[in-house]
Amino acid sequence: MTEAISTAFAGLGAMGQPMAANLHRAGQLAVVWNRSPEKAAAFSRDFDTPTVDDAAELPGHASIVCLCVTADADVLSLVDRLLPNLGANHVVVDFSTVSPATAREAARRCGGVGAGFIDAPVSGGTEGAERGTLSVMVGGPRELIQHVQPILATVGGRINEMGPVGAGQATKAVNQVAVAGINQAISEAMAFAEYQDLDLDAVREALSGGVADGWFLRHRAPNMRDREYPLGFRVDLHDKDLAICQRIAADADVQLPVVEMTRIHYRRLLDLGHQAEDVSSLHRLKRAMFSGADS
Repeated sequence: MTEAISTAFAGLGAMGQPMAANLHRAGQLAVVWNRSPEKAAAFSRDFDTPTVDDAAELPGHASIVCLCVTADADVLSLVDRLLPNLGANHVVVDFSTVSPATAREAARRCGGVGAGFIDAPVSGGTEGAERGTLSVMVGGPRELIQHVQPILATVGGRINEMGPVGAGQATKAVNQVAVAGINQAISEAMAFAEYQDLDLDAVREALSGGVADGWFLRHRAPNMRDREYPLGFRVDLHDKDLAICQRIAADADVQLPVVEMTRIHYRRLLDLGHQAEDVSSLHRLKRAMFSGADS
């Protein structure tokens, strides 16, 4: 009989909270921690799951420790807090989006105490996190990936093994460049359609099934129609991820034009106070091109 697998989860933000909730429903969650204790307390009330006051305690409750935090420094800081209580029976699974170099450094630190590490950034927005249908891009040794496969399968609909540690984050960087271009194209196209007095639902239907069809058109064009941009993927977080892409490209003395342009636009949205909106709020600036003022 296969031994039940359980996790400790650190980071209950817009993505981490629904991922942890799905692990709880699957009977795979032992304990949670969050930097702001009130979020952990709320999760504990809602899902009857224990919390810990200090992230260092997490390895004492489960052999798999999952991270889902914001930035590179957050990941390395958390790993350092875990290290005294990590051992050969532990695997750290990082669902955060950070640089490949940070993933490799985190793996090096974990390996120093005998613990395993895989990088497993995700894509699919808060909708995918809630439904457990995320695309998971995994980097790490095959035996570790197979060991944590039940956890990955609970949070994701597609598990993509990309190579050694860091390969998951490298693939996520590729994804973020593509998302920037798709966001630019669809938001601009919808603003262009609106300028021509076209019905945006009819436009979306006409484009469906053609070359321009895709997830972003189907799921984000309605935001643009309604001129409301409820959270799926925050503007400020995508901007942070695109900065990682820029740093990777800079190593080859290369600029990424779509990334450069998107970050300029995102900074304008941030200046206007739209940091917590979905990235499809780029449509605000595209509409403003035709009206001559920022939305």
